[in-house]
Amino acid sequence: MDRLKTIALLDRLHLAQNEFYAGGRADALERLLTPGITWTVPGHSALAGTYRGRPQVLGYFSMRRDLAARTFQITRRDVLVGDGDRIAALTDGRATIAGAEHYWSTVGLYDAVGQQVAACWLLPLDQPAVAAIW
Repeated sequence: MDRLKTIALLDRLHLAQNEFYAGGRADALERLLTPGITWTVPGHSALAGTYRGRPQVLGYFSMRRDLAARTFQITRRDVLVGDGDRIAALTDGRATIAGAEHYWSTVGLYDAVGQQVAACWLLPLDQPAVAAIW
């Protein structure tokens, strides 16, 4: 996958997520997800699981937004792109949950189809800390 196109896709995805998490509409975010998307969150937190299809994935995003009282934001730090359609992005998250400020890092492993995301696996760098936050 072309690095510049990949970064542009992730820019649009993370911008749409941040707008949604701040209380914005889901329209731009929904357009970036294939109808059959799967989004996998490993671990034992309240948000762990595999979400299938746009309605479930958007429901998961809504849970994150609501638990973080619209304070959750993503900042991308780096991108790894190869010859195929799989993308790895190192991102930092921050949110205020129950009055406490939290920070964490994850690797998002994405499958892209054209200019949409078909799958994502979120891999926290500190799984126990992320489970305790959410």
